[in-house]
Amino acid sequence: MGFVSLGCPKALVDSEQILTQLKAEGYAIAPSYEGADLVVVNTCGFIDAAVEESLEAIGEALAANGRVIVTGCLGAKDGGGLVREAHPKVLAVTGPHATAEVMNAVHAHLPKPHDPFVDLVPPQGVKLTPRHYAYLKISEGCNHRCTFCIIPSMRGDLVSRPLGEVMAEAERLLRAGVRELLVISQDTSAYGVDVKYRTGFWQGRPVRTRMTELARELDALARGHRAWVRLHYVYPYPHVDDVIGLMADDPSQGGLVPYLDVPFQHASPRILKLMKRPAAPERVLERVRAWRAAKPDLAIRSTFIVGFPGETEDEFGELLAFLEDAQLDRVGCFAYSPVEGAAANALPDAVPAEVKEARQARFMDVQARISASRLAAKVGRTLDVLVDGVEVVGRGSARRQVAVARSAADAPEIDGVVRIDDGGGLAPGSFARVTVAEADTHDLVAKLAP
Repeated sequence: MGFVSLGCPKALVDSEQILTQLKAEGYAIAPSYEGADLVVVNTCGFIDAAVEESLEAIGEALAANGRVIVTGCLGAKDGGGLVREAHPKVLAVTGPHATAEVMNAVHAHLPKPHDPFVDLVPPQGVKLTPRHYAYLKISEGCNHRCTFCIIPSMRGDLVSRPLGEVMAEAERLLRAGVRELLVISQDTSAYGVDVKYRTGFWQGRPVRTRMTELARELDALARGHRAWVRLHYVYPYPHVDDVIGLMADDPSQGGLVPYLDVPFQHASPRILKLMKRPAAPERVLERVRAWRAAKPDLAIRSTFIVGFPGETEDEFGELLAFLEDAQLDRVGCFAYSPVEGAAANALPDAVPAEVKEARQARFMDVQARISASRLAAKVGRTLDVLVDGVEVVGRGSARRQVAVARSAADAPEIDGVVRIDDGGGLAPGSFARVTVAEADTHDLVAKLAP
């Protein structure tokens, strides 16, 4: 079997589940198209660039192998019609979160081997991340109807996983050596809403299916393993205030790290209403200040959209002003891209492409200055970091090994790193204590603390 995984961490978890089932049934995973009897391509279909990348990946797999099954978000578009129109030779098309459907298609075109050796599959399943961190998906789908987003039409409404099932997976991962759990979903704060926060069970104890209780249980479990838990996709509901109080003051002891990934998207009340997002930026600023007062080391990451249909220069200015006031630690910015099926496509006054690009650049210039200032304030501080790997820098006699790590303020892949000049002997997946020596716009340079 060959496998191509594209898209966000939620798609990555879907890929892990499919690969785990394939391995459990005795299928071998081939490293190349040529060595595979069949190829599964897990696609993304969120924005135009992702659609193009996914269609290209399908075409490449067809050209190199010829036997391709497509799954993921792009497969949900037009009931699979978009993929089949572009690539009529694919064997099957499914939507996201469809392990059973993918396996049915695999069985139809490549019957499973006899007598699979189940013990060849690690208890934590097959993971596509490095061994020391893993994504933990707590729910599927979303109840929001943001006008720029088509995820509910592809992944459906919110479906929360049973709390005991989530905790059991977290425990398996930690026992297998994972040092950081990254909690993901479409809306982590809404965990349990669909089941009315019903009581679940973990280790014989009744625990409500709710974000606050889940965070408390994950924190306790991770502390027992001296591992980190990081929360992503957190909407600023009132109970998030309670979760802030659970976050570790000393990350060296493990547990819930002081980090929040909150998708604010914009700061103009009118644009937020057009997006069908909460429209009270002044209250958001109050919450940010309250969170930081309660947890001074809290790192806040967010994403924003510029150039949304109808966005005026003044409304873009409101966004820049919010950015200056909020002083967020990590920020991503997207120029609005019309997505097929999104309600925002019908809005008037589309912003010209050159204006969107210019606003995106201006936005990132402001955030770069904020990021550099916040990182500069860390020079001289001692931090606990998790080592991701070691890289070689320099040439000739100046050639040396440098450890690449992350602090509690840095999620993998999307945030900055901490480079440890004298950390060449550190092992990936280990924790280290370092003193920050330098800072730039996004990253830190440090040395091992004495």
